[in-house]
Amino acid sequence: MSEIKFFNRWDTEGVKVVDLGLQKYLSLAPRILPKTGARYAGNRFHKSNTFVVERLAAKLMTAGHKSKKHFMSSGHNTGKKNKVLRIVEKALAKAEQKLKVHPLQVLVTAVENAAPREEVIAIEYGGARYPKSVDVAPQRRIDLALRYFVQGSYVKSFNKKVTI
Repeated sequence: MSEIKFFNRWDTEGVKVVDLGLQKYLSLAPRILPKTGARYAGNRFHKSNTFVVERLAAKLMTAGHKSKKHFMSSGHNTGKKNKVLRIVEKALAKAEQKLKVHPLQVLVTAVENAAPREEVIAIEYGGARYPKSVDVAPQRRIDLALRYFVQGSYVKSFNKKVTI
């Protein structure tokens, strides 16, 4: 039996997650078509077992708003999974062609580099708010990194001739 390649093009052999905190939460289990249909949505922490390319595609379908700028709505690509998967496949192919490196390794390295290690929250004491820095959970680190990629691409392509 042959090995499974995602998008029938790339295998996941040799792709390494260097960040030890993210190894358990960044799934590299390949799927031919990364489309589970959110069948595991009710299971707690199951998105850590979901293939990282599928998580990126799911984030592309619901970009959300970037900070307080509400000029782009988050509902433009909801439900267009095939379109989003084509976008992701073309982006990975372009990364492979330009960098001459395995495209999944490029994505994993980008997630590792973009994932924040700590963030600031507001603690309220008697009506006054004070900032406090806290460590970020590994699963949230991956979610934030993917969100940053998607929101950056949406902001870059908003009101431009060249789309995502």
